[in-house]
Amino acid sequence: MGHLERTIALVGMMGAGKSSIGRRLAARLNVAFHDTDNEIENAAGCKIPEIFERYGEAAFRDCERKIILRLVAEPPHVLATGGGAFMDDGIRAAFKDHAVSVWIRAPVDVLLARVKRKDDRPLLKNGDPREILTRLLSEREPVYAQADIVCDSEGGPHAETVNRLLAALSECGAWVA
Repeated sequence: MGHLERTIALVGMMGAGKSSIGRRLAARLNVAFHDTDNEIENAAGCKIPEIFERYGEAAFRDCERKIILRLVAEPPHVLATGGGAFMDDGIRAAFKDHAVSVWIRAPVDVLLARVKRKDDRPLLKNGDPREILTRLLSEREPVYAQADIVCDSEGGPHAETVNRLLAALSECGAWVA
């Protein structure tokens, strides 16, 4: 049985597979899994698209920041964050102090194929999803690149990504087998 030294914070674009990979990773590590989107919806009592519609993106980001700062202080676990969370300076600083940040990197075509499966992405509502994803990715890539680890999610089975991620975590000492 391995031991997780620090929380593993998964960051990256919507559709990168953070939640799916995070659940599998937590199961393999035998630790808790938290998805910030689920935590936000539970705290707000409504779905994220409703939060955006009723209160706007700024209120959503404020709630997201508070929840992430609370979760990162808990015992080591796997944390899947929303696509824009890592853009927040305070969240990046908290991860630097209390977590290992992992950018789950995926190409636009993979992201687009995954996000088209559900109609619950507020940032994709007003325009061409490919153009929006491409623009967001180009804006966010330099910040995502500040993550401690970069792990590619190419569209194959998430189990393969989890295996690559476990190797990287072991190599950097975040997980001791």
